[in-house]
This record gives sequence, C-alpha cells and structure tokens, in this order.
Amino acid sequence: MNQLYYLTDEQRAIRDLAREIARERIAPLATHVDETGEYPHEQLKLLAQQGLMGLHVPEAYGGAAAGSLAFCLAAEEVAWACAATATIFLVQNLGGYPIVFAGTEAQKRRYLPRIASGEITAAFSLSESGSGSDAAGMQCAAVRKGDRYVVNGSKMWVTNGSHAGVITVFVTTNRSQRAKGVTALLIEPGLKGFSVGKNERKLGIHGSPTVALHFSDCEIPVENRLGEEGEGFKIAMRTLEHSRPTIGAQAVGIGQAALDAATAYAKERRAFEQPIAAFQGIQFMLADMAMAVHASRLVVHHAASLIDHGVPSAAMESSIAKCMASDTAMKVATDAVQILGGYGYTREFPVERYMRDAKITQIYGGTNQIQRLVIAQQLLGKL
Repeated sequence: MNQLYYLTDEQRAIRDLAREIARERIAPLATHVDETGEYPHEQLKLLAQQGLMGLHVPEAYGGAAAGSLAFCLAAEEVAWACAATATIFLVQNLGGYPIVFAGTEAQKRRYLPRIASGEITAAFSLSESGSGSDAAGMQCAAVRKGDRYVVNGSKMWVTNGSHAGVITVFVTTNRSQRAKGVTALLIEPGLKGFSVGKNERKLGIHGSPTVALHFSDCEIPVENRLGEEGEGFKIAMRTLEHSRPTIGAQAVGIGQAALDAATAYAKERRAFEQPIAAFQGIQFMLADMAMAVHASRLVVHHAASLIDHGVPSAAMESSIAKCMASDTAMKVATDAVQILGGYGYTREFPVERYMRDAKITQIYGGTNQIQRLVIAQQLLGKL
C-alpha cells in the first residue's frame, strides 16, 4: 500500500528506502537463497550500509531510534522480497532489544553500536527441545561460582545462532522457581565449552540458519548478565511483546507478495478465451486476499504505534498483530498457489516459496495457539 496518511515523513522515507533496496537488490537473489540455503551476507550488508539494521537502537549508541512502526515498515518491504533475509533482519531487532531494555551502560556501549552498524548480528535464545511454548520450563542451567556462571545444557531453534556476534541466552538459575528463576546472559562465539549445533533443514526461510546451542561447563562472566538474577523471564516477555508486531510485518510482506503474484498471473493467464481474472470466482478470491492483507497491515501498525507511544502494555495488541497477520499470510499464500494451479505448485513461480515461508510466521515468536491464549488472558484476566 503506497499511501498511509498517518505516517511521518521520516517513516515514509524509511519505508521507501527499504522498498528500493528490497525490490532492486534483494528480490532478484531470493530464489537463489531459497534453493541453495546460502546465507544472505550481501543483502544484510546493503541494509546495514543504509542504516536499517539499527532502526531500533537509541541514537546515543549509533542507531536511528526510529521506533517500532518504522521497523515494521522496513520489515514488510524486506519480507516482500525475501523472507529468509527478513528473518535475520527481524532477529537483529529481537536479539538487540534485551540489551536496550536491560543492559548496563557498559553492555550497551559494547554491543549496540556494532549491532546498529551491522558489524555484528544479534540472536535470541529462549526455546529448548522440551520447552518451547512452556518457556519457563527450561532445563539449561547456570550455577554461579564467584564472578562466573557455569552453564550446562542446550538451547534449540536459535535463528542466526551460527552467525551472531552476540546472543541473549535465557537459562535457569533456580529451576524450582520456574519463571522467577530465569536469568539472561550475553554469549559471544568462541567461549570455551560453548558450541553450535547443525543447521536445521527447514520447510522454508532456507537462507536463515537455525541451530542448537550446546553448553558444557561453559563459564560466563557475571558482568555478562542482563539485569538481575531471576529477571530473565520478564526481559524475555517484554522483548517478545515488542518484537511480535515485527513478525506480523514480515507476514504482511509475504502475504502482499503472494497477492501481487496472484493478481499479475490472473491478468495474464487465459482460459475459455479470456483472462482468468475475468471470472468472478477468481475475483472474489483476490478480493478476500486483499482485504485480509490490508486489515493485517493496519493491525500491525496499530500495535507498533502503541509501543512507540509508550503504553504500559501492548501485549494483547502485539499478539493480535502477530497472530492475525501470520494466519493471513498462510491463507493468502495458499490461495495464490491455488490461483496459479499447477504452475503454482512448481518452482517456476515464487508462490510455493511464499507458502513455505509463511508457515514459520505462525510458529516462531510464540505459536499462534499461545497468541490466542495471551489474547484471552488479557481479555479475561485471572479467573
């Protein structure tokens, strides 16, 4: 959508810059990234050179401090072009937020300027093999010994974990206290006792690496702790609340790309001596797709705007944005495949990639079942 009356001139400029880079430089490489799983170094470098990797970072640390809505605008454009590149772009935000929220001055000065410049990428590690939706049930443990934490265990599903320069890892320092026993630590590559597992083979977002992290008597300096001991879960939940609209924005980008591809195809493909776009059945499908994408975009922007205005809690709106937009992306991408028919099922056209990429937006950042639980809890309170 080109005209949104509520955007500031700065936000429009960020959107337009991201759109230009995404469509001219990132989109032509998206098929190659999908087919090879190649890490999109050059695409991320382009985003960094234009200052887009630090949109969420305060100006004092080299960022643009542009806000959540500006980041969502950029994320949608990048996702329209390549969902895998967009995933890494989003995780730069996800991994950086905990440092912005809870970092000491020394931690902020150590990491945020390098995140903003794109010198390093950030990652976020909360899930484990047995604790995804039940994040407080984690088993990866840290025991304090003097000025160090000794960490043992494994983490799972860490996006960009094999390429990140800093990873916010959540561990338990008191398992019996569940959420109140979770502590956040900053991890850098090369630590003794720290290793990265294999790159998972996934349905979609192939250029975005997803790995496990393994800790064996890994010693982490206490100065690498974010916040106080036991505050990790609150940091994680605040981070997710702020980052969920960005997943919604990614989903909107995928959905818009699928709608655009289906619309263009319907105008060109002929059947019964006329374009298939002339058939009411196709028109109604396209109309429903357009309504859903447009509504999702507005819901994402609403949640991001609440965050920018500093409301005490945007938990419900963030979950609505993430859930609605990702469900929409999956439905619209599937319908795009249907409109293209047999061609849609082949790799000659990108809609099958959009469908594969859309699925993960319903899962990561908290499954859509968890989003519905959050929404219900916000509506009903404690029963």
